[in-house]
Amino acid sequence: MDREKKELREKIWKLLEDKGVARFPLPLKDRIPNFEGSEKAARLLTTIQEWKKAKIIFANPDYAQKPVRELCLKQEKILIMATPRLKEGFLKIEPRRTKGNESEASTIAGAFEYGIKINEIIKPDLIITGCVAVDKEGWRLGKGGGYGDREILMHTEKFGKIPVATTVHELQIVDSVPHNEFDTRVDYIITPVRIIKVF
Repeated sequence: MDREKKELREKIWKLLEDKGVARFPLPLKDRIPNFEGSEKAARLLTTIQEWKKAKIIFANPDYAQKPVRELCLKQEKILIMATPRLKEGFLKIEPRRTKGNESEASTIAGAFEYGIKINEIIKPDLIITGCVAVDKEGWRLGKGGGYGDREILMHTEKFGKIPVATTVHELQIVDSVPHNEFDTRVDYIITPVRIIKVF
């Protein structure tokens, strides 16, 4: 299982770089890939009902989802962001504190500047996660540290079912992602050109 996951990660990282759709930070290895069209995918994400209704959005800290975090703040939704590798827990960023500085506040450094550390997790209305690969049944493959799964499970074990969405490039959608009982799934896969509703 671990070998299959490792091979799939390496295949996707290489594919995105070879096709010229990988973006800073490079190389992609050991990262959630930032991809060409991530802004379009973020804008498409804002059209789903779960986003429109959400007042609080939880998001991963990776560069690929920066446009999502920025739109969250611009649309005056509270952003809860995981710190890298969960080393410092979670940050709560209030949109009223970031007026005019949403782009900066949606970076990791900016989130530390504009946000406050929280000890207890707050129930979000929508969870945004990053993926290296995802299949149409919603099984996701992260970069290998298990942080994405932990972030999702921490919330769903405490609060019950919360919709989960990911933004990815079309090339990150695969036929099948190897998974086990501890892996988590997404409900929405958003690419720059379409919305795939899993459930």
